[in-house]
Amino acid sequence: MFTGIIEEVGRIKRVDRGHRAIVLEVVARRVLEGLRVGDSIATNGVCLTVTSFDGSSFRADVMPETARASNLGEVRAGDPVNLERALAFGDRLGGHLVSGHVDGTGKIVAKEREENAGWVTIAAGEELLRYVIKKGSVAVDGISLTVAAVAERSFKVSVIPHTRRETTLAIKEVGATVNVENDLVAKYVERLARLPVSPPSTRAGGLTLDDLMEHGF
Repeated sequence: MFTGIIEEVGRIKRVDRGHRAIVLEVVARRVLEGLRVGDSIATNGVCLTVTSFDGSSFRADVMPETARASNLGEVRAGDPVNLERALAFGDRLGGHLVSGHVDGTGKIVAKEREENAGWVTIAAGEELLRYVIKKGSVAVDGISLTVAAVAERSFKVSVIPHTRRETTLAIKEVGATVNVENDLVAKYVERLARLPVSPPSTRAGGLTLDDLMEHGF
């Protein structure tokens, strides 16, 4: 589990591509502190498991499904990536709960400046926009952001100077692909709302613990 508060911008050192799978080597500094094999690092918002590391970089496998569903399938040596270590018990939750399981990708279609704020408009499909609400939370390339506006085919976020300095969002141009993870709460609420309800004649009514367990919760 992550918070969407980026710790540092790393850089892709090497990309080893198989038929569909990928092995990434990422140059980093801060996220290597106290690192162990098997730890999780969100890379552009994608939860990756560290398979090996040294004093200047870590390596991780990217499964075919992850490569298809995220922009990690497009990265090349030299590309910057947002990095965040998994949330430790007792840490402050500065952003929002982010699982590192990207729901899909969007595309930056506009960037504007308004005094100290940077406005970024991201086009996305209905399967992503259905969970995006004004003033709600969304993770874009792993960055916890507040949704400022929602349109039929896009949503807009306002980015403070600190976020522009500490993440890759400022250097991503119009047309760039970004990873999008919707708010976990919205997805769980939708899932619960779709649970079948037994007829009133067979039970007192209301969602029960047995209902949740039966459907995987």
